Amino acid sequence: MLYYLFAWLDKQYDIPGAGLFQFISFRTSMAVILSLLLTTVYGARLIRILRAKQVGESVRNLGLEGQMQKQGTPTMGGLIILLGILVPTLLFARIDNIYIILMLITTVWMGAIGFLDDYIKVFKKDKEGLAGRFKIMGQVGLALIIGWTMYFHPDIVVREPITATAKLEASIDNQNASANYKDVKSTLTNVPFYKDNEFDYAKVLTVFGDDYGKYSLVVFLLFVIVIVTAVSNGANLTDGIDGLATGTSAIIGITLAILAYVSGNTIFADYLNIMYIPYSGELVIFAGAFVGACVGFLWYNSYPAQVFMGDTGSLAIGGIIAAFAIMIRKELLIPVLCGVFLIENLSVIMQVSYFKYTKKKFGEGRRIFLMSPLHHHYQKKGYHEAKIVTRFWIVGIILAILTIVTLKLR
Repeated sequence: MLYYLFAWLDKQYDIPGAGLFQFISFRTSMAVILSLLLTTVYGARLIRILRAKQVGESVRNLGLEGQMQKQGTPTMGGLIILLGILVPTLLFARIDNIYIILMLITTVWMGAIGFLDDYIKVFKKDKEGLAGRFKIMGQVGLALIIGWTMYFHPDIVVREPITATAKLEASIDNQNASANYKDVKSTLTNVPFYKDNEFDYAKVLTVFGDDYGKYSLVVFLLFVIVIVTAVSNGANLTDGIDGLATGTSAIIGITLAILAYVSGNTIFADYLNIMYIPYSGELVIFAGAFVGACVGFLWYNSYPAQVFMGDTGSLAIGGIIAAFAIMIRKELLIPVLCGVFLIENLSVIMQVSYFKYTKKKFGEGRRIFLMSPLHHHYQKKGYHEAKIVTRFWIVGIILAILTIVTLKLR
């Protein structure tokens, strides 16, 4: 909103400094600062409110060191993160930008699902919370909104080089043949470690015949559904010890901000030989607010945690990361960038599958890990949770660097 106000003031009254709001870098910096202030200053107030309302975590005794000391710690702290994301974005981003609109919808949508889950756990005293099928339905619903909008919205395009034939046709039609690029609707995305660095969802089914290319929307929607559900659930599983999901998400958010900036800047996109995505530069402001919210929340969520984000925060964080990556067409980098989430997901899948298999075959269930998700395995081995979190952060930083390196590593 402030973007429009200062643009008007600059135009009408030529106020010194008002033109700064035209720069994405300035608005991103302001979004980070405001997000940090909101989460640190008002976070303490919200924690006091949660304590007064007795919105405490119910902890099951799993035999983990220091676990029962967390009994009664306020949960639903994800509201602090949502506040730190939504307010700076609404103030500093261009809210008529379709990418920003989709990210705001994602934040509120997934935050609402998580809030409902926490509400049932805390106030209805139902430890299971919202039924899993309803969570999946909510995630799939969001994925369909994102996928459908990206496929059909006229402002969601990519810039592609014009072929020599197209240039010749343009010159014959007395059009501007000097332009080397054009904006087109496309199902292209970036793929790592590949020479041309591009993958087209429309060509997935063409192996069965050219007629199957018309089903590109179905293929794209399926990919979006898988990505949104996998990442949001991965973030949810990672939120098991103090600061793990928050810190890891901040690292991922910084990386996504860099990827969004280079993808939305013609100079960097051309230099790196990656897809230029018009209008996507505004996402950097959202990413700044996201990182600021995560770091600010870490002020209270680091060991020993004064508040837990609950599903209100973890589901929202996962949905945001998935939607953001899809919009800047870097979703195929998620297995690398979100490697911590992936490992946590896989550890649960492997543990449950192996237990069921061995129980059926041998009559008793056996385990691969001492406990899943993976961070609990290391807790069972005697590692302090602060050390586990720090090492997971280091792994996250390495994966983030590797993700950025893939822009040139082909």
